[in-house]
Amino acid sequence: MIAITVGFGWGGWVLGGTAAKQTADGAKSAVVAVLAPICVDKFQNANDAAGNLESLKKESSYQQASFVEKGGWAILPGNEKAESGVARACAAILNDLK
Repeated sequence: MIAITVGFGWGGWVLGGTAAKQTADGAKSAVVAVLAPICVDKFQNANDAAGNLESLKKESSYQQASFVEKGGWAILPGNEKAESGVARACAAILNDLK
């Protein structure tokens, strides 16, 4: 009983459902990390990129992902709509640009 308590409490043991969720979350984060720079590239190579960047930065932080989604930059080949995680990451990268 003590081994189980120590294992789950301090040893980092998790149940199968928790492990599956952690794996899925990690995979989603990895996909977003790969796709966000593609979104940034599409944004920067679009017509009036400088004006769009200025408009993006005028949006409130919680509206910036929506701005990127509406612009279509987060829609990647083979998809019909943007992945919200990609749009958020893309907006964050763009917002940090000078």
